[in-house]
Amino acid sequence: MAGGKVSTVTKPQLRGLLRSQIKLNLLAALGMCTVAAVAMKFLYNDKRKELYAQFYKNYDINKEFEKMRAKGLFDSC
Repeated sequence: MAGGKVSTVTKPQLRGLLRSQIKLNLLAALGMCTVAAVAMKFLYNDKRKELYAQFYKNYDINKEFEKMRAKGLFDSC
């Protein structure tokens, strides 16, 4: 060999491979769940809360009750 450097092959991990893979998989799953939860909150829940708030801002329950009563939907009224 001309350069004097000898490359060595890394040894395979024979013990604890399952444990190390489980740790990596758990960390990856935890990270993905966190990202999914934050995305769900900002992309879905906040918008839905805003839509509900806008709907109930002008909602009159007595007016809706009278409309349903006029249509004959209630047997007891």
